[in-house]
Amino acid sequence: MDGEQILDDTGLATESLDDDYDGPVADGGDLPADRYLDRELSWLAFNTRVLELAEDPHLPLLERVNFLAIFASNLDEFFMVRVAGLKRRIATGIAVPTNIGRAPADVLASISEKAHELQERHALAFRDILKPALDDAGIHIEAWADLNEEDRDRVDDIFASKIFPVLMPLAVDPAHPFPYISGLSLNLAVRVRNPKTGKEQFARIKVPTILPRFVQLPDDERGLLRFIPIEDLISNHLEELFPGMEILDHHEFRVTRNEDVEIDEDESENLIQSLERELLRRRFGPPIRLEITDDMDDRTLDLLVRELGVTQQEVYRLPAPLDLGGLFEVFKIDRPSLKFRKHVPTTSSALMPAEPGAQPDIFASIKRGDVLVHHPYESFATSVQAFIEQAAADPAVLAIKQTLYRTSGDSPIVEALIDAAEAGKAVLALVEIKARFDEQANITWARKLEKAGVHVVYGLVGLKTHCKLALVVRQEKDGSLTNYSHIGTGNYNPKTSRVYEDLGLFTADPIVGRDLTRLFNELSGYAIEKKFKRLLVAPLHLRKGLIKRIDAERANALAGKASGIRIKLNSIVDEEIIDALYRASQAGVPVDLVIRGICGIKPGVPGLSESIRVRSILGRYLEHSRIFWFENDGDPQAYIGSADMMHRNLDRRVEALVRLEDSEHLERVTMIFDTAMSDATASWRLEADGSWHRQNRGDDGEALADMQNVVMKYVASRRRPGATR
Repeated sequence: MDGEQILDDTGLATESLDDDYDGPVADGGDLPADRYLDRELSWLAFNTRVLELAEDPHLPLLERVNFLAIFASNLDEFFMVRVAGLKRRIATGIAVPTNIGRAPADVLASISEKAHELQERHALAFRDILKPALDDAGIHIEAWADLNEEDRDRVDDIFASKIFPVLMPLAVDPAHPFPYISGLSLNLAVRVRNPKTGKEQFARIKVPTILPRFVQLPDDERGLLRFIPIEDLISNHLEELFPGMEILDHHEFRVTRNEDVEIDEDESENLIQSLERELLRRRFGPPIRLEITDDMDDRTLDLLVRELGVTQQEVYRLPAPLDLGGLFEVFKIDRPSLKFRKHVPTTSSALMPAEPGAQPDIFASIKRGDVLVHHPYESFATSVQAFIEQAAADPAVLAIKQTLYRTSGDSPIVEALIDAAEAGKAVLALVEIKARFDEQANITWARKLEKAGVHVVYGLVGLKTHCKLALVVRQEKDGSLTNYSHIGTGNYNPKTSRVYEDLGLFTADPIVGRDLTRLFNELSGYAIEKKFKRLLVAPLHLRKGLIKRIDAERANALAGKASGIRIKLNSIVDEEIIDALYRASQAGVPVDLVIRGICGIKPGVPGLSESIRVRSILGRYLEHSRIFWFENDGDPQAYIGSADMMHRNLDRRVEALVRLEDSEHLERVTMIFDTAMSDATASWRLEADGSWHRQNRGDDGEALADMQNVVMKYVASRRRPGATR
């Protein structure tokens, strides 16, 4: 949750939400015009499912707090990207309809109505459900009014020593214009009066992001964990910030800005410099949402609305505290009994040494046959990370080529590439510096890699390189060269690999090696590759290749042969793919879709999609793998890769899917689909009208199976004796 803003160590988030182009509704011939669901409202429905997890009393308490924080963070990014994109189209007069043919202004009104409803529900879930439950568990988020005199004396010391020196109150008067309010910052609006002159003035205090969102209170010997929101603490020490002034009123507010970045790559001689300039400009994007506490007076609100230039529709009046994304800090509390039971990933049995007691040799394992790994059930560290690290250390390795879309702040992958370059190996790193909200981090990586002698490239003009690829060229003992390849569904990020569900294929298949060699040549040079053997590559071939396979299933169904389509994605919006699935359904092809996020398809519509079923799985891990499975008249074909069925993935990104050939790998993906679509598995089911209904209890009231627990047990059952983490 790929949005997908990446939230290290948190669990469920969306991948970065690119401002996807919503072109005119596809010409579907005889298909009905109203055959798609609105993508923006579908995304809000996804975030509603996240909120339902926070409200679920059967989940561990701190996990529910985590889901509440994830909902807030997801919605922030939705406003910064999707809502900002709609507002930009309206402001510039670009009359581009959405995926269902609606005008952007109409969609914006629908989003606003739903977002207001969800934000209020979210705030009340904290106040009325989770805060009391935390109190019962001995974790108290206090208000100033809850503190006794002894507590207040202790907090006074904390404020004076750790908070007061960092604060910067800014007055507004003819000599001090209204200050710039940075995006997502939490602020206090304060009205003060000079007792000598009687003049009232406005001031703003920004809550420093460098300080904890919730300040832990000193132990009162009751064994309780107690916190107070930092803005509550500050607001009760305003007399120290404005000595000699009368404090008339104070309220919290928060602004969300347009955080989109636009660069003209065709006109940019230096992409990094152009992007850095745009990142500075992004900080000053126009406001698109103003969150205020529900006790704010009209006078203060009028001032904020006027100075920020927002409309009343963009004002969200909510119960305090604002910015519940700060609850990530509460989730980190060390209370294992209030969290999901810890799962320790295992090493894939296929990567274990053939002989007991021998040292793992990942190249020897791959040479024995293709290896499919499933994170986080199987360890990223002992598979993908070990692959790159062993390649860097192995004298027989001549070259390493890898794409980097997002990685962690202390990435062992990047360090391994640096080690390889310093050891004299040829190393190519394709760093995607346009990965939304990771632009600055990726620029830093690119420069660090370049200094170490790595050949760094930034992909193709006009395209984001989103595919997850690594290629190692190794000289064997007989002098021959072998290509060892990895194609994955997730980023080369050790941190998110602990909470993102992903698949990755290791193979020494020379066909895949040649495919990747050609693809890397295309990305780093001027080669234009038109055909790949075992890969489907966007933007030139992926949509066509998938539609060809969907149409083959349709033909099989019409001929009375075995047919079926199963697809697992983050999101599906692309009209051509959806129309192909509709036509397959009209021919009687069973179509099962497992969609975590946005879904533009209407299942179960008579005469259109009667054989299409859609499920959504959300849980402790973010379901992130993309899998495509076709029955193929009894000879199934399956692909995994990086692409969702979105315009951006199919038209404006370099994506790659690889075909699985090992029967055990086909069996594993079949198990994934069987589990996800089973009536015995907890899931959300999509109806034709776009509503999602959660099914997590059977007719007998018993809990349905948790898919991720089922997969966890399945992976553990296939582990060879002696395999360790």
